[in-house]
Amino acid sequence: MKILVLNGVNLNMLGKRSAAHYGTFTLAELNKKLVEHFAGTDISLDFKQSNHEGEIVEILHRAADFYDAIVLNAGAYTHYSYAIRDAIECAGLSVAEVHLSDISTREQFRKISVLEEVCCVRFYGKKADSYIEAINWLANFHKENKK
Repeated sequence: MKILVLNGVNLNMLGKRSAAHYGTFTLAELNKKLVEHFAGTDISLDFKQSNHEGEIVEILHRAADFYDAIVLNAGAYTHYSYAIRDAIECAGLSVAEVHLSDISTREQFRKISVLEEVCCVRFYGKKADSYIEAINWLANFHKENKK
């Protein structure tokens, strides 16, 4: 199974952002941890990051040609990007929404997700483990629905 891990705005700044919310690891370290965690499985991961809403939309538009599912941390775009929401719908793939921090205990605007309705599942508040749980969920969901 081939999964795209797509990170949005400001996630390239991991390691410099609030450690309490996001941890101390960089995006490269997060990606490395995911590769190592899923080594030896039938899960193949590709990674992309963009701070540009339109580029994220373009990546989502092309994703079905290359991937079976997507793990998406859209960052702040989660809270207001109807363009990304519509692109998720157009992609026709299973998408797991992820967040490193516990968005349910943060500022009011972070509790809002315009993406939630078009994503299959949501994981948050467990830093890197949010991604691991999302990838495991997508792999199981894909196996169950392939039968």
